[in-house]
Amino acid sequence: MLNEPIFLDYAATTPLAPEVAAAMQGWLASGRPYANPASTHVAGRESAAAVAVARDQVARLLNTKPGCLIFTSGATESDNLAIQGAARARAHRGKHLITMPTEHKAVVDTFKALERDGFQVSWLPPAVDGLLGIEDIASAMRTDTQLVSVMHVNNETGVMQNIREIGELCRSRGVLFHTDAAQSVGKVAIDLEEMPIDLLSFTAHKFYGPQGVGGLYIADRPSCKISPILFGGGQERRLRPGTVPVHLVAGLGVAAEGARQQMHTDHERMQILNDRLWNGVRNIAGVTRNGSAPQCYPGILNFSVSGVEGESLMLGMEPVCVASGSACNSVSAESSYVLRGMGRSDLLAQSAVRFSFGRATTEREIDIAIERYRNTVDHLRSIAPPISAAF
Repeated sequence: MLNEPIFLDYAATTPLAPEVAAAMQGWLASGRPYANPASTHVAGRESAAAVAVARDQVARLLNTKPGCLIFTSGATESDNLAIQGAARARAHRGKHLITMPTEHKAVVDTFKALERDGFQVSWLPPAVDGLLGIEDIASAMRTDTQLVSVMHVNNETGVMQNIREIGELCRSRGVLFHTDAAQSVGKVAIDLEEMPIDLLSFTAHKFYGPQGVGGLYIADRPSCKISPILFGGGQERRLRPGTVPVHLVAGLGVAAEGARQQMHTDHERMQILNDRLWNGVRNIAGVTRNGSAPQCYPGILNFSVSGVEGESLMLGMEPVCVASGSACNSVSAESSYVLRGMGRSDLLAQSAVRFSFGRATTEREIDIAIERYRNTVDHLRSIAPPISAAF
């Protein structure tokens, strides 16, 4: 009988890499993070130097200039700053914005807030495979369109949008392009020197860094200007005031360096685990994969099954730790808005389970998850009355 949890929810958060924990502990044990990096004395300059090192490490991961990066508390804050900051900075030129209803809540709710403030938002739904057609974006653009925001890798399905093609379209129309890359930074190659991205959000805890720190890339282009949404200091180019948490930023930098070195190997392992899991469940009657198989990040696999409710399925699989959707939306009893946005029925969306893998995931753990999933589906179907609704 299993007692120890098998963690297959890496899309929600990842554990600290040992080298990241060591780097942070080095600061915490010495007391050095209590020197404010904005201070001009010797201790402050030491902290500022550590922040500069971390900025360089993240810049190498993304192949960009360190000066294009500002540190935040994570992707949610970065999304808010990018979207609100760009919309408000360009409001004199127009108030039309474009995004998808299947974005992370940090994006969806920010656009809804802007709608309440008088901005107009076009919500473009994806196809059944989760992908957004470039022609749909082109058709939605108007002369007053100022910003397009499309997630790179979807946090529930792993679907990977063609952000290069979207960015090229936006550049050709003079529209800023933002992407929430929380699920892709540190996992897939991103070259900001040659990709037409204006604003890119990321967070450390999705690639083995600490929770509570992330960043925003702002392209070094005259037209790429954003307004601050917080006030009270001149830190981070006057766009993100507040004392920079040195130990967290140092951890982010070390995590970025580790990701740069291990990304290719990690990606290959994720594909092996993804294939193993899908091959182990695909012949179950009524199983449906959610999201494009060819165009996805392999560290996330989401599928539904007819005749079973997702929460019961998750409980039956314990101690295998999986998710029924986004961790940021887990307090809601509703079925996944992402899957419903892809055209799934409420019943199929409610039966969905997201598996996500990490560096520590083993093939043995995948085999246990397959066994638990199959057995739980069989058990729940055996005790449930027939469901007549169409799937």
